[in-house]
Amino acid sequence: MKILLISTNFNSLTQKIYCFLKDLGHTVSVEYAINDNVMIEGVELFKPDIVICPYLTKKLPIEIFKKIPTFIVHPGPFGDRGAYALDNAILGNKKEWGVTILEADDELDGGKIWATKNFKIPKKKKGYIYRNQVSDAAVELVSELIEKLKNGFKPLENPLLPMHKRVTQDRRKIDWTKDKSEEIIKKINASDNYPGVKDNFLGVDVYIFGVSLEKSALEDIEAKPKDILAKRDGAILVKTIDWAIWISHMTQIKEGIRQIKLPSTYVLKDKLKGIKEHRIPLYMDPQTQTFKEITFYKKNNVGFLEFDFYNGAMSSEQCIRLKYAIETLREEVYILVLMGGENFFSNGIHLTILEDSKKKGEDGWSNINAMNNLVKTILFSDDILTITVFRANAGAGGVFLGLASDIVFIKKGVVLNPHYKTMGLSGSEYHTYTLPKRVGKDKAKKLVDEALPISASFAKKIGLVDFIYNDFGEVESFVLELAEDEDRFYKILDEKRDRLERDEELISRCVEKELEKMYPEFWDEKSLFHKLRHDFVYKVCPLQTPKRLAIHRNEEFGTGNL
Repeated sequence: MKILLISTNFNSLTQKIYCFLKDLGHTVSVEYAINDNVMIEGVELFKPDIVICPYLTKKLPIEIFKKIPTFIVHPGPFGDRGAYALDNAILGNKKEWGVTILEADDELDGGKIWATKNFKIPKKKKGYIYRNQVSDAAVELVSELIEKLKNGFKPLENPLLPMHKRVTQDRRKIDWTKDKSEEIIKKINASDNYPGVKDNFLGVDVYIFGVSLEKSALEDIEAKPKDILAKRDGAILVKTIDWAIWISHMTQIKEGIRQIKLPSTYVLKDKLKGIKEHRIPLYMDPQTQTFKEITFYKKNNVGFLEFDFYNGAMSSEQCIRLKYAIETLREEVYILVLMGGENFFSNGIHLTILEDSKKKGEDGWSNINAMNNLVKTILFSDDILTITVFRANAGAGGVFLGLASDIVFIKKGVVLNPHYKTMGLSGSEYHTYTLPKRVGKDKAKKLVDEALPISASFAKKIGLVDFIYNDFGEVESFVLELAEDEDRFYKILDEKRDRLERDEELISRCVEKELEKMYPEFWDEKSLFHKLRHDFVYKVCPLQTPKRLAIHRNEEFGTGNL
């Protein structure tokens, strides 16, 4: 089947559905919803059997859905209608929510219903729910839709219930004199990623993001609600009427225009004079209620290390902290499990901090070298075994950070983007060694050059990862048994040591060549990296869909060369 995905951008949900359909053997192309003419032209060029719209913020032209069966993926349960559906569910204290696939129609979310599935809403950020519960349900429903299309299913009539309440900043607004911490956390979580909660701190108009509860003693400091009590690793601690909360990121509003999202201390800068940095150890117990980016727990001789950096972006300083944590823990465990974060495993270097920098070349170069030093620490940990667990999506250097381990697990449904090209980089993180080692030179080159997302099942099929799991308990059982099986453990460890000794010179040559290629990409002011990074960070709307996604706009389309 030929399936066209029309989407506002190639977001996580669109990527997941794209990978799922390709794995099933369908011919899939993508068209960005830039304007009506572009969307109509995309349909005319590709001539799809069906159109699926995973993520749309614009109305679809009638010329499309009157000619081609067209379906909308709506992040709401049966009968729900309107924008910001998931925001509305979290703010409305819904215990259960859902996803629905319906026909495109003149009436917003008013078409006939083909499939629907509900799920329980966890107390998590909107982004987490979107990338997990919503996207998992959406993939199931797309599969159901295709089967129903084959079997002549008659869709259900839409009840055309009233639109749910519009989610404005008035609904998101925090009343620091009345709202308890739980209510504030809910409002920020419901606004995660976009649009954020509008507020003002120290005379600076901002949108706020990234929230953590503080209940480890600092909340007892006497202060008025909204007073800033401390700062830590870019976040600020704000007093509430019952406890205190950490706010990790802000977007400043200048003359009514949004700036880029940065750590809170970067936005407030010198206005935080006198606010003390409250440091914590390299890693914390995951149960401690405070702002912490690196956590660790131990079971028998196995250590579990989580590094949950906002949106998976890793600055030089974060890379250095994680490197030191791994070096320290090598003295404590036989096996170290690298878990990344629950929202993202890692997405590599920190693009927004680089964009904000006045020394972009220097700071970018520092960031990639800090990332490389971290990867080297994992790769050459010859006294322990390292195991990566891709619990969440990963991209660019974050994928290759994970591939530095000896054994790699991936959760079913996770999407990987093992490439750099879309950011104008050739890449490093030892990928020219670790990637061919796992998939061979030809597949390695294809993955990097095509710059397309891949599913967990495809990653396992080509040997990029070793195991797919559904529940984390499967990973724990595996590593605990491995730690107890001395013969197997030392066999793998000895093989690792032999390989590292044999490949030491090759590894050095690989990383030297990588950095030699990357040097001008960071230091040349006319480098494509600087433009692409700027456009990505400032969310500049593309003028056309990339040809790697829009195969119908590729010159070879229709020649049999696909």
